[in-house]
Amino acid sequence: MAQGFGLIRDTEIEETIQAYANPIFETAGIPPSSVTIRIIADDSLNAFVTTGNRMFLNTGTLMAANSSSEITGIIAHETGHLVGGHTVLFSDQIETALRTTLLMTLLGVAAGVATGNSDLGMAVALGGQGTAQRQVLAYSRGQESSADQFALKALDQTQQSAEGLYKFFERISGQELLITDRQDPYVRTHPLTRNRMTSIRAHIDKSSYSSINPSEELEERHRRVVAKLYSFLKPQNSTLRKYPETDVSLPARYARSVAHYRRGRLDLSVPLIDGLIEERPDDPYFWELKGQMLLENGRIPEAIIAYKESTRLLPFAPLILVAQAHAMVESGDPAFVQETQDALRVALQVDPNDVFAWGLSAKSYAINEQLGMSAYAAAERALLLGQFGDVVRFIRKAEDELPTGTPIWVRLQDLKTVARNYMEDQRNRRR
Repeated sequence: MAQGFGLIRDTEIEETIQAYANPIFETAGIPPSSVTIRIIADDSLNAFVTTGNRMFLNTGTLMAANSSSEITGIIAHETGHLVGGHTVLFSDQIETALRTTLLMTLLGVAAGVATGNSDLGMAVALGGQGTAQRQVLAYSRGQESSADQFALKALDQTQQSAEGLYKFFERISGQELLITDRQDPYVRTHPLTRNRMTSIRAHIDKSSYSSINPSEELEERHRRVVAKLYSFLKPQNSTLRKYPETDVSLPARYARSVAHYRRGRLDLSVPLIDGLIEERPDDPYFWELKGQMLLENGRIPEAIIAYKESTRLLPFAPLILVAQAHAMVESGDPAFVQETQDALRVALQVDPNDVFAWGLSAKSYAINEQLGMSAYAAAERALLLGQFGDVVRFIRKAEDELPTGTPIWVRLQDLKTVARNYMEDQRNRRR
């Protein structure tokens, strides 16, 4: 994980945010699949876009929002920056973070399995809490006004109220009087003016859609996201105070199940998640969480069952497929090799830069003594990590085992060329 950034990957959270964003993207003429949305583990309020159609939201923003409409409004505003070409520039840290986040997340799971300490796993997976984004370049006031106008137009076109956007801006409006170090990054990077607030308020007063509230489905999804983030990111005692036993709502039980499992109390967490599954047996995210709980506590066969049910309900979610493959590899059972490879194949089609998935693929093939394919997968992993000497070494092993002329053999030649060109370039630089 890149220094200064702790990215969180979670299928439920990402798909919920995508549900808010897709209508806005479509209105903007942007294919939703072309925008990468990522969540930064940071308690402060911030959201921004970067080059390459990448949008980032802080966990603090998600947890502070009282409604899904606030997040939708923020997304609409940030989409205005994308449409207007106002993207901020970063170093290669963002690219590295995107590439290695899943690796760190699943290494965290592995740490939990190895030590029996789920808190250690979460510490590795989340890469620390409260990270600051001080490299964000501020937008100009003109760009902010332009993004506002796009957001208001897009919300009208999708028949949604701009009240959420206004309430978010209202929440941070007083911060401009604070000293810089006490301001949320959003205030420092998105200059807020009285004219902007007045313009948004005027739009709300005349829009035909201002009285429309978000659907209860979206509101429940928002409450679940908040509960999940809070229970994973905050101390367990804080979660149990925020979501006490007297609160029998679905998000509260969800949060308590996470808090108890982070304490290592599967005797309390599993019955809670089982109760939610009994209530909603077709919810893939409850099955996924159960799989995570069991995997981190060494109950591998049960974890596999839970993950397989999750992937049956949500068959093309790469993060869950990789987690299922991880559980199967941990079992060491050759009977799971084909299922493992099938899951990883789908996941890698979506994200071919997933370092951890390639590592699992190498281990899975090794379990089945398919040494050539294991070496090939290890070469792909090494290339992504920039370990070019290892790339060449693994390719030699693969070439000794695999027939020439096949698609994999051709791919090996491509990998070899990339690695050798890089190493030659490095030798020339040292001369």
